[in-house]
Amino acid sequence: MTATSQPSAEVTGPGGEAVGDGRWLTRGVGGIGAASFLADVGHEVPTALLPSLLTSTLGASAATLGLIEGISDGLAGAARFGGGALADDPARRRAVAVGGYTSTAALAALTGGATAAWQVAVLRAGAWSARGLRVPARNALLADLVPASRYGRAYGFERMMDNLGAIGGPLLALGLVAAVGTRLAIGLSVIPGLLAAAAIVYAIRHAPPLRQRDRQPIRIRVRPVLAGGLGRLLGSVAAFEAGNVAATLLILRATELLEPGHGHTRATELALGLYVGYNAAATVASLPAGRLGDRLGPRGPVRVLAAGVALFAAAYLLFAAGGHGLAVLVAGFLAAGVAIGCVETAEHAAVAALAPADLRGSAFGLLATVQSLGNLTASAIAGVLWTTLSPTAAFVYLTAWTLLALLGLLTAARGR
Repeated sequence: MTATSQPSAEVTGPGGEAVGDGRWLTRGVGGIGAASFLADVGHEVPTALLPSLLTSTLGASAATLGLIEGISDGLAGAARFGGGALADDPARRRAVAVGGYTSTAALAALTGGATAAWQVAVLRAGAWSARGLRVPARNALLADLVPASRYGRAYGFERMMDNLGAIGGPLLALGLVAAVGTRLAIGLSVIPGLLAAAAIVYAIRHAPPLRQRDRQPIRIRVRPVLAGGLGRLLGSVAAFEAGNVAATLLILRATELLEPGHGHTRATELALGLYVGYNAAATVASLPAGRLGDRLGPRGPVRVLAAGVALFAAAYLLFAAGGHGLAVLVAGFLAAGVAIGCVETAEHAAVAALAPADLRGSAFGLLATVQSLGNLTASAIAGVLWTTLSPTAAFVYLTAWTLLALLGLLTAARGR
């Protein structure tokens, strides 16, 4: 294909690499992957230490912790929606990405110096809002860096690095607490956070140069995003996210099932080990899932997404069935880990492929909002069913949503 028939495919970034020559792991993509890894390491440290800071150091209650986390998650979801509108403009998305990473690092680290629970609440809410704001900008920026035929690999790489950070962050927190204590450990989390901001700057410097044009106005655009195939995809994604429960409930299920045979302390340790395995499986699966999606053609990401959802349904059925065998729980956690690696990668790649270029930020903002609200709803309803009926009822409910999503995705994968 000639440069005149697809001018954007032959753009060369400031670093000298051709963005559209079939390569995908360019310096820009590497920069975004490094930013995701470093940012996750940075914010996982205060996240892991927040319960100790609030309850042991500041004397707050568990209810206060839950309220702070709930408000922060809600604000992050709202910020993702608003951040999508900001990210529609290519120049603005770059500024939002840099500002979001920098603000998250600074506000999260300042939490270590808080002397009252309300200060923690304000800083945590601010950090999570900034984190939510940057998500659509980062995802839209990543689509600027590779040709459409390589979206799966690029987003798979980014998800892999993010999951690695989720593993490394708590481990770093443990080491820092032992060496310098809780407060200073939280303060030192600013270092990987600011390095993440620097990595985003590096990625932007290796992105295609911006074309001279008027800046787009900031507009919340939902109806145009939902038109056509992208709307049908997001409908299936919404159904899946309504059944995508927080991993903490998986840990709780494992703990309760293992406790009769192992005791509470050992069951807790085993459950946390299973969670590490879950994150490791997600890390390993992300890049191969993206590569497979690219190889399967235009509908490849949707097919990989359907496979991940099907694997989630299988994992939920294992958790619903119960049983005290460790091997069954290992299978359930590994299946769920591989599933989330496939799903997150394929969701991003599919949205990047289906969204018009001038709506890409809004599309990623809407996706992030659907994910956030769906996760909140799934965890809340599953928790109520768990308490009032049984854990089995909760996981059957979640399985029903995943099967509904699978039906929609299989229909989309066969469509034109």
